[in-house]
Amino acid sequence: MPAQIIQEADAGRGTDGGKPTSDTDVHPLQPVTTMPVGLERALADREALIQMCLYALDRARSGGVVERLEEGLAAIGVQALRPDGERFDPARHEAGGAVPTEDPALDGVVAETEVTGFADHDRLLRAPIVMVYAKKTP
Repeated sequence: MPAQIIQEADAGRGTDGGKPTSDTDVHPLQPVTTMPVGLERALADREALIQMCLYALDRARSGGVVERLEEGLAAIGVQALRPDGERFDPARHEAGGAVPTEDPALDGVVAETEVTGFADHDRLLRAPIVMVYAKKTP
């Protein structure tokens, strides 16, 4: 019985199997397939502003300007990524070169970040370009 009622409701008919019983019958909600236009626009604007800030950061000559832009981005969930001292992960980092080391414990560890990366919450926007320690070969 409940399955029949659901099927009839999905078909937009009343329980009598015919037309809806009145103009005020409750019809099932249709799944939302698109975002409201205002939200879609706001998200696109946010993305454009983030990209503009990253462009400005890459060209900023003042440490104070870089710091202020990074603070503003962090306030909306965009974090600067400087993985110095972390184990190199090719899924999250881009290798820019190697730094020779004799210490086997440092092999595969990020020695230095050459270009700061950025993540918007958990979404990687730009991988940091890093120098990675590599064990010297004899």
